[in-house]
Amino acid sequence: MSQAEDHAGTRRDFLYYATAGAGAVATGAAVWTLVDQMNPSADVQALSSIFVDVSGVEVGTQLTVKWRGKPVFIRRRTEKEIEEGRAVQLSDLVDTNAENKNLAPTAEATDENRTLDEAGEWLVMIGVCTHLGCVPLGNNAGDFDGWFCPCHGSHYDTAGRIRRGRRRGTSTFRWPPSLTTPRSSWAEGTDRWLVFRTTITSRSRASSSGFTAACRS
Repeated sequence: MSQAEDHAGTRRDFLYYATAGAGAVATGAAVWTLVDQMNPSADVQALSSIFVDVSGVEVGTQLTVKWRGKPVFIRRRTEKEIEEGRAVQLSDLVDTNAENKNLAPTAEATDENRTLDEAGEWLVMIGVCTHLGCVPLGNNAGDFDGWFCPCHGSHYDTAGRIRRGRRRGTSTFRWPPSLTTPRSSWAEGTDRWLVFRTTITSRSRASSSGFTAACRS
């Protein structure tokens, strides 16, 4: 082999490895960009934990806030509402699941499992009708002194449990579930601030429309 041929072969080898290396770097950069785009953005991460001041909520009133694009009802119940809620037997309910994200999925829908505190004064729920997504009316509305959706006739009691309404589906005819209690708790060392938390895993699951106080009623 001549010196010229040997030089040409070495040059080809260099170009081959250089091209392969550049391709690997480009592929790695593309994959990293894709993975990074799937991570939650800074604004979504910030909205995954929200603090709400409830010090101004009087007994017998409700604060409605918007969190992650949905209304959240924060109700400070009266003694009458608490008594009515705790007098209900599980056998009277069409949905016996607590529907409370703070508890195990199998927790029963007792009044104690629906409220935020042991006394049963604070009730926190996603304010979306579980039939077709309407926003129920509150202030002791409906046949059970809780919430009522006039669109489809869903009645909820003072603990936000479904008691009457239009069944869903064409073959199973199952009842819609009770209003869902989101993952929430009192801020450490205070009974003034409520904290709402959501685990964010990717942007595809983390669409958020922000969080703003809507109204008091």
